[in-house]
Amino acid sequence: MISSLRGRVAHVEAESVVVEVGGVGLAVHVTPQVARTAHVGHELALHTNLIVREDALTLFGFSSRDELVVFSQLLGVTGVGPKSALGVLSALTVGQIADAVAADDDAPFRRVSGIGPKTAKLIVVQLAGKLAPVHATAGAAPDAAPVVSAQVTQALVGLGWSERIAAEAVASVAADAGEHERASVSALLRLTLAVLGPARKESVGG
Repeated sequence: MISSLRGRVAHVEAESVVVEVGGVGLAVHVTPQVARTAHVGHELALHTNLIVREDALTLFGFSSRDELVVFSQLLGVTGVGPKSALGVLSALTVGQIADAVAADDDAPFRRVSGIGPKTAKLIVVQLAGKLAPVHATAGAAPDAAPVVSAQVTQALVGLGWSERIAAEAVASVAADAGEHERASVSALLRLTLAVLGPARKESVGG
């Protein structure tokens, strides 16, 4: 998985940038705020989330760890996909999102393009109690494990497992894994695939 990148900006569009890393140009979806500060030829560092789908690998990049954590939390909300989550972070700051959730106020989310009233309410309900701690201690080690687990779950869903099976498997593996494995997306994904792999083959073969 690609959790961060740093390189020279090769191209900039309204909501994406191409960053050259080791001779490879990586297309990254970003907020308009990031795009406005990116300049061709200059170095850019981003915290990233790699979304794995059967037909594509898509990178989403953020200027702060706070935004990456909130993006991952938003992906766990029913009906919110990567583009919608990015839209929320394009329209609202991390602080505004946390404040709205804490106040049980879905109005700011309803004003985000692509977010309907039902989804806006789900964001408030399903993120209740989650964002304030993350925002207060963003970047601290204790917050790393939930973010890693969410990324691994999303990767497994992209590879064909249901969200329920993926989440349960990740939680089970993370509970038995060491601190290093819980903090590493690649390590936790590898361990979870080792557990899911045989079961999936048996179900397919049977």
